[in-house]
Parts: sequence; C-alpha cells; structure tokens
Amino acid sequence: MDIINEFNAKQNITHVSNGSRDIGRLIIQLKQLERTPRKYGGAGALTPSEVHVIDAIGCGYGISMSKLAASLGVSKGAVTQIVKRMESKGLVERSANPDDFRSVIVSLKEKGAIAYKAHKEMHIEFYRKLKENISQRDIDTFEFALRLLNEVLRS
Repeated sequence: MDIINEFNAKQNITHVSNGSRDIGRLIIQLKQLERTPRKYGGAGALTPSEVHVIDAIGCGYGISMSKLAASLGVSKGAVTQIVKRMESKGLVERSANPDDFRSVIVSLKEKGAIAYKAHKEMHIEFYRKLKENISQRDIDTFEFALRLLNEVLRS
C-alpha cells in the first residue's frame, strides 16, 4: 500500500476529491502567471504587480498612495517602490493632492491608460470565452465558488 492509501486508511478517507487536486493545480498556474510579464497593448510588457496597480488606479482622477496600498493589501513602502518603477516606465505620475497637502495622488499617464484598457479587454475576452462554453448560471456559480474559495483561503 502506498503512503497516500495508508494515510487515507488511517484517516478513514474513502474518497480524495479531484476538486482539491484541481485547486492545487490552479494555485500553481496562478503563481506561474504572477511571475510572467505580459504585453498590454502599446504599453509593452508589464509584470502582474504593475497591472494590479494600474487596475487599482483606474482611468479616473487617480488615487492616493495610502488608498492604493490599502486596496492592494500592501504596505505604503511597497506601493512607493512599485510606483517609482512605473514612473520610470512612463506608466504613472505622482502629484500633490489638492485637498490634502500631506498626501500624494498617483494617476495613469497615457501609456498606463493604454495598459488599463488592454487589461479590461483581456477580461472581456475571458468572459466571452467562458460564455461560449458554459451558461450564465454556471458562470454565476463559478464566481460564487471563487468568492467562497477566497474566504476559505483567507481564514
């Protein structure tokens, strides 16, 4: 008897879920994606961290560095580092907050806005492909399962 069967027998486990294995595979794929830069329109190759920042900033009037850090779940120091790198690539710019002299607003430059739009188009294409293969009801179930999985992983 191999070690897995022995473990299952000791734990009185009669079935190991394929879903559990699939979640493990998904996590590995997501980790690989997080390390791989991708091209987003004419903005060039961007790391996933840069795209997350661009998505959090959005194409509005910008966001304070503090709110950006909070929305990404990282420290202000970490967001400062990535924003500096993105400034040097011409993706974002920092400016004084007209409503609070103690804070800084970061907003997208044209190149960052191009990446933002290309990233949004990528998400639209993802959902288009999903809808070709599964029903809206299944998509809703999928999204519910993702939210539940996130909650379980956070706890």
